Amino acid sequence: MSRYSDTLAWLYGLEIERMDFKLDRTTRALGLCRNPHSQFAAIHIAGTNGKGSTAAMLHAVLSAAGYRVGLFTSPHLIDFRERIRLGRGYITEQEVVDGVEAIQACIAPSKLRLTPFEMMTVLAFRAFAQARVDIAVVEAGLGGRLDATNVLSPVVSVITTIGLDHQQYLGPTLSDIAREKGGIIKSGVPVVIGKLEAESLSILRRTAQDRHCPPLIYDQDFTLQEDAS
Repeated sequence: MSRYSDTLAWLYGLEIERMDFKLDRTTRALGLCRNPHSQFAAIHIAGTNGKGSTAAMLHAVLSAAGYRVGLFTSPHLIDFRERIRLGRGYITEQEVVDGVEAIQACIAPSKLRLTPFEMMTVLAFRAFAQARVDIAVVEAGLGGRLDATNVLSPVVSVITTIGLDHQQYLGPTLSDIAREKGGIIKSGVPVVIGKLEAESLSILRRTAQDRHCPPLIYDQDFTLQEDAS
């Protein structure tokens, strides 16, 4: 097997005792790696549906505007490297190997144990910092409030849609899930909110108000239309 294949096998083999979602491990790991997530601007996206396509669209638009853009999405379809884009290309196999080895070296003395997604998140943020991207577009993995990506301090937050997903982790109702996904809303940071049913929208409005965020709401503050030309 190649070093790249060995690295992926090790990465997917990471385990913790139970699925206890929290930000402590990711925050600590990033701190041991000199906080790469503080070295670039970011747009953070959560939602039940549409977050991946929204992330891809933002990556394309910002790239076309001349920015060097990082993109972190999940899951991948064929190649692990689809998860992490640096500019217009994927992270290289060697960058994956070197990045994982560097992270391991930083966190090993602390005996910190990360989940696969937490390690992928640290790997992506380290790669973005190393590549000196102008801005990163980051898709939350599961939920929002306790997702590993929620260590970011973004320039804009985006919540696309709210639906019944991952109820065993996020809660049984739309209200529960809206609160979890609304956890990416940061104090003073604008939040763009997609088309939601009334109860979820009310929860996100209240969260934004409590955190002094200006919300931009679909069909109220903006809308979309197809270009007929």
